[in-house]
Amino acid sequence: MGIFKKGSKVYSIFGLKCPRCHEGNLFETGTFEFKEPFEMSKSCAVCNQNFEPEPGFYYGAMFISYIFMGWFCIGFVGILHWVLKWSITASFITLIIVSLLMLVWLFRTSRSMWININVGYDPKAAQR
Repeated sequence: MGIFKKGSKVYSIFGLKCPRCHEGNLFETGTFEFKEPFEMSKSCAVCNQNFEPEPGFYYGAMFISYIFMGWFCIGFVGILHWVLKWSITASFITLIIVSLLMLVWLFRTSRSMWININVGYDPKAAQR
């Protein structure tokens, strides 16, 4: 089993697939389709895994995105300002633009990570 193949957490997280069967999609639209970018399916169309097991389930996903964005911002501005010698204003304006472009992707990926932490892969789930 390869790291980017069906059956691995990486496949499920970055493919935005159901953590149980790795076939159903977590979100109804593509990541860069801006029609309903934050709408998540209620359950998997293939194995019927509930994607909203309890109210507030995705609260932990906010911490994942917060930690990732914090380190990303520090590194991004640091590289632009100290390595590439950009002004601090240009570095932060570029950071804001890049952050806005990453917003939907980060939201979806952090939710995918959180549900993958809590739900295990079952290769027989898709066959049921």
